[in-house]
Amino acid sequence: MNYPVYERFYTWQGEGVHLGRAAYFIRLYGCPQACPWCDSAGTWHREYRPDGVTLMSEGELADVVRAESPDGAVVVVTGGEPILFDLAPLTDALHALGRRVHIETSGIAPLRGGLDWVTLSPKPFGQPPLPDVVALADEVKIIVHDPSDIQAGLDTLTGLPDDAVIWLHPEWSKARERDLTVLNAITQAVKENPRLRAGYQMHKLYRADDLDAHSDKRLIPLGGNAALGY
Repeated sequence: MNYPVYERFYTWQGEGVHLGRAAYFIRLYGCPQACPWCDSAGTWHREYRPDGVTLMSEGELADVVRAESPDGAVVVVTGGEPILFDLAPLTDALHALGRRVHIETSGIAPLRGGLDWVTLSPKPFGQPPLPDVVALADEVKIIVHDPSDIQAGLDTLTGLPDDAVIWLHPEWSKARERDLTVLNAITQAVKENPRLRAGYQMHKLYRADDLDAHSDKRLIPLGGNAALGY
């Protein structure tokens, strides 16, 4: 299996249950959701396409994970939209290294492969997640660009396991600008429903991903400030 690899880099997980944990990210190319605030728009937006996308087999990806990160670092497969690809060969190769494999997905296609952790980020304005993927989610990340996004995201989660964590993340431009309309809406929602948790993208405060030579450092302004790279 050859996977279109937009970028790969070693850093730490900047959000969710595994916040702060060493992680090797494999970001695959391609996504049909077209989120207007996407901070990885180079994976799909026609104005920010890279000059080329490297195709890598599961064996090649396992080799670079082993060479570029230590034992114990998890592997996060993200995008773009990684659920569009058959990840079974890749997860098998990474498990053979003794690595845990996580996925970050909007859940719009069936999961393929042995995933150890599923982070679901529903996009209710686009294609909603499949019920079968919702039922497999370990955590949910609802991106809040407008207060109405909270309920819209929650409405997609029928069948979510009772122990799955639900995060409310301010969309990064709203977080960076301290938009109180969004931040206060998240605070109020968490206070009203203790199952919800307020989240944040801590890696962006550290700019941790930039320290790896393989990460994409182009200025892509969707959803934010070109001078800051978002």
